[in-house]
Amino acid sequence: MSKNKPPKKKVVVTTETKSKETTATVRRKGSASRSTGPKEEMLFGKANYLLMLAGVALLMIGLLLMSGGKMPSPDVWDDTLIYSWQRTVLAPLVILIGIALEIVAIFHKPKQMPAA
Repeated sequence: MSKNKPPKKKVVVTTETKSKETTATVRRKGSASRSTGPKEEMLFGKANYLLMLAGVALLMIGLLLMSGGKMPSPDVWDDTLIYSWQRTVLAPLVILIGIALEIVAIFHKPKQMPAA
């Protein structure tokens, strides 16, 4: 590697400003794409999004069912509060149903109306 490299040249480009033409041709990107572009379809249908919302709700309910377990007294350990049926069976089952509903929501194809 050579230490005697010549310094890089700086290039300055100047342009004339034409304020009248510039202001006349300025368009909003959002409004032009909405009116002139073809209507894009959403990735999922309305039913898919509703199923996804229901799946997320089930996941949150399952997590709420699993939470808790505070002991009434710090000196007493109560196994029935921690290892209750609600936290060991019901909450994981609700979470698994929520995950399954999310998978169904992703892969569900909406029924298409027959063309008349």
